[in-house]
Amino acid sequence: MHEIEPTQIWKNLYDTTQDRNSPFYGERYSETECIHSIYNYYIHPEWDEMGSATLYLKILFADYRPGYCIIELMGEWNDVLYNDIMYLKRNVAEILMDAGINKFILIGENVLEFHGDDDSYYQEWFDDIEEGWIACVNFRKHVLEEIREHRLDYYLATGGKLDHINWRPLSPRQLFAMVDDLITKRLNA
Repeated sequence: MHEIEPTQIWKNLYDTTQDRNSPFYGERYSETECIHSIYNYYIHPEWDEMGSATLYLKILFADYRPGYCIIELMGEWNDVLYNDIMYLKRNVAEILMDAGINKFILIGENVLEFHGDDDSYYQEWFDDIEEGWIACVNFRKHVLEEIREHRLDYYLATGGKLDHINWRPLSPRQLFAMVDDLITKRLNA
């Protein structure tokens, strides 16, 4: 697990530690010392801790004018035992929303498991962003099945082309435009 590191492709465009609006502003990372773990497996030191015991993240990019951010997730999303959605909403999303973000792209390639529970924080987050959205990009099939089983896809945009976006060669602006276009087409259909 310690070899799975956050994507670095846009590091020259955005650094969450230098962004005064980021919940991770001023954070310092060790290049060698792993301090966080998921179920006794150390993870790469550049993943950010948000309060969950099993889910970590990295804000890859945020642009406050159009109001979007791209967040890569890693670990087990467990609302049953740890109420991870509460930590994600309260400790990350709300801080970004206060700065003008209302469109969230969640990259889920490294979300290994999902255990859903109550939908109240999802509904609250969805209601708070009014004209915005929360899009799940490249989540694993079994994770999406669990999301749909708990009817969370009402609040999270999932499925279709969102499941197969080759996002790494794109710029953040291109990825945002692609996801925004897909969601707009769904809403207009």
